[in-house]
Amino acid sequence: MDAESEERLLVIVPAFNEEASIAHVVQGVLTAHAQNRARHLPAAAVLVIDDGSTDRTAEVALAAGAIVLRLPYNLGIGGAVQAGFKFAARHGYTLAGRVDGDGQHNPADLHALLQPIVAGQADVVIGSRFHGGPSSYRVPTSRRLGIRLFAALVSRLTRRRVTDPTSGLQAANRRAIEFLARAYPQDYPEIEARILLHRAGLTTIELPAVMAPRRGGVSSINQWRGAYYMVKVLLAVLITAVKPVK
Repeated sequence: MDAESEERLLVIVPAFNEEASIAHVVQGVLTAHAQNRARHLPAAAVLVIDDGSTDRTAEVALAAGAIVLRLPYNLGIGGAVQAGFKFAARHGYTLAGRVDGDGQHNPADLHALLQPIVAGQADVVIGSRFHGGPSSYRVPTSRRLGIRLFAALVSRLTRRRVTDPTSGLQAANRRAIEFLARAYPQDYPEIEARILLHRAGLTTIELPAVMAPRRGGVSSINQWRGAYYMVKVLLAVLITAVKPVK
C-alpha cells in the first residue's frame, strides 16, 4: 500500500485553558510533520479538542492552523480524547496521533511512534518518559511512585512490560481508532485504556520519548487530587480487568 496516497493522519490535541501554549503545540506538530515527510508519512491534520475552555484556546488554535472541535462544556481528558477518536473514525483517518495541549510533548517524537504503526508492527505505540531515552523532565517523587505502582499493575495484567502508563503521547492505527472511539475511558483514562487495548487483542508497545515542563497554564492534579486519583484509578483498573470488553 502506498502510504502517501492512501493513509490519512489526524493528530489529536486535547486542551483545556491552554491559550498560552496551544499555538506552539499546533505549529510544532505541523513543522515536525513537514520535516518528516521523507519518512513516507501521510499528510497530517491537527485537531484541537477545546474542552470547554474559558480562555481563547479555540481562537488561538484556529489561527495556528488547527481544526478546532469546541465542546460545549468540560468533559475531562477522557471525553475530550474520545471525541478526537470519534472525529478520526467518522472522517476516515487511518492513523491518529495524540499530544497534549500544554506543550510538554516533543512533536518530533510522534513521528518515531508512527513508524511501527505504518510498518504493521503494532496497533498502538506510546511514548514513555522512562523507557531509557533522554529526559530533562523530573517527575515529583510522590507522582513517580504512583506511576511505578500503576506500571507494575498494568504490566502484570497485560503480561507486557509497561514503564509509563500515564503517558498522553500516542499513535494508533485504524483498528485502534475505531476501538477507542467507542471504548475510551473517562476521567484519567490512559491506565484503563492500556488494559482495554490488551483485552481487545490490540498490540501496544512503548518507545522512548522526551517530556518537558509545561509551557503555560496549571496542572489539574494537585496533592489532594493526586491521592484521590490513586484510589479511584486502582478501583477502576480492577473493574476494567474483569468487565466484558465491547
